[in-house]
Amino acid sequence: MALVPANSAPAPAPAPPLIAEVEMNSCDPTSVTVRATVVQASTVFYDTPATLDKTERLVAEAAELGSQLVVFPEAFIGGYPRGSTFGVAIGSRSAKGREEFRKYHAAAVDVPGPEVDRLAAMAGKYKVFLVMGVIERAGYTLYCTVLFFDSQGQYLGKHRKLMPTALERVIWGFGDGSTIPVYETPLGKIGALICWENRMPLLRTALYGKGIEIYCAPTADAREVWQASMAHIALEGGCFVLSANQFCRRKDYPPPPEYVFAGLEDEPSSDTVVCAGGSVIISPSGAVLAGPNYEGEALISADLDLGEIVRAKFDFDVVGHYARPEVLSLTVEDHPLNPVSFASAAKSESSQKS
Repeated sequence: MALVPANSAPAPAPAPPLIAEVEMNSCDPTSVTVRATVVQASTVFYDTPATLDKTERLVAEAAELGSQLVVFPEAFIGGYPRGSTFGVAIGSRSAKGREEFRKYHAAAVDVPGPEVDRLAAMAGKYKVFLVMGVIERAGYTLYCTVLFFDSQGQYLGKHRKLMPTALERVIWGFGDGSTIPVYETPLGKIGALICWENRMPLLRTALYGKGIEIYCAPTADAREVWQASMAHIALEGGCFVLSANQFCRRKDYPPPPEYVFAGLEDEPSSDTVVCAGGSVIISPSGAVLAGPNYEGEALISADLDLGEIVRAKFDFDVVGHYARPEVLSLTVEDHPLNPVSFASAAKSESSQKS
């Protein structure tokens, strides 16, 4: 399926890549305009190599549109297991569900690892900043994670979903405060929260406290009410909000009985839409710049005038002139939490430093 740059407007003539046009030495960084794209497309479920191939095609097309920043949906690499129960009921798990988890675990990626290296190479090849939703494999635990890459092909780091939603808690581990980054880049300060994390006011405030300007919100929520959350965050944070969701049909998942959609009266037909997208880009003033798209796979692009951030903050700066720290404040525990630590290793490091 051909991908389009916006939800309904005719495709514009391809523009040359703009990354070289960003004036790094400008005395006014707010005069920069950034071309951004959110990708709305489906995973090739259980087939990570094929999903990576699809990723490269999409990144290449976004680069042809002049995009400097490309944001992918939640769990794009590894897949969002929509409709699956993994055979879980309170007090029991099924053998079939355990095997389903084994296959899902096999489709996840190690961070660092060869798939991360390939994503970094894509970012460098096409000269884009890349924000990618993955399922991260850390030993035998999986995390819903966002990876960040710069346009020189460098892996910057990751954000692990702090609070998985509902049954996601059965299959994904919990992130901690050590992976809530905001990266200062030539395009602006970039960070991300995943899906319903975006409804956690204190977690949003942590990003605002780090000065986020381009707020990425990879998601799996295609409901229209999601748009209200995205507009609110843009206004609250005085930032651009880029929300990317998959557009999936039943045929994008393995056929039954290998993969069954639970919670539905009837097994959906192969062409039934099981996730309708709704990817969108919103300005700091709350204006919708592109999307939302509910029509199919698409590249949804917009030009971000960073001067809009300053104009919006004049009205409302949630961690600046509109804050009341003598009344309300937030403390973030941002150190990593490890279940096992070895005293001998700590003593060895201490002795080497001394």
